[in-house]
Amino acid sequence: MPASPNGGAPGRAPGAAATGAVPCRVVVCRDCCCGSPKVTGVDHAAQTARLRAAAPVRVSDCLDVCDQANVIVVQPSTAGRAAGARPVWLGLVNDPDATEDIVAWVRAGGPGVAPRPDILDLYAFVPSRRRAAR
Repeated sequence: MPASPNGGAPGRAPGAAATGAVPCRVVVCRDCCCGSPKVTGVDHAAQTARLRAAAPVRVSDCLDVCDQANVIVVQPSTAGRAAGARPVWLGLVNDPDATEDIVAWVRAGGPGVAPRPDILDLYAFVPSRRRAAR
């Protein structure tokens, strides 16, 4: 795989290839409710593209928390995991400003590396164990 212009492997943070570090990653739910016309007034493709500009993004089938649509999960980087961080689930992310807040946090390092902006506390939730185990 050729190196990207920033010196790392494509889709990785600068220097990630050399250190073996994995950057902060984002999962977006895009199935039955999230990413669908059921959540009105949201440009789902633009939201995914905006997140993808900040970090590697995986588009997931239903994460089984439809009552929280649109759901975004921010997964910690290697450094964040080393600091004890766990994935952060964000729900009801239906506003471009919320997406921008997530982008800024991810670019700053995300869970375990950068403090979560207070505004994102409004979106954070803990999925039930049944859902989290899937």
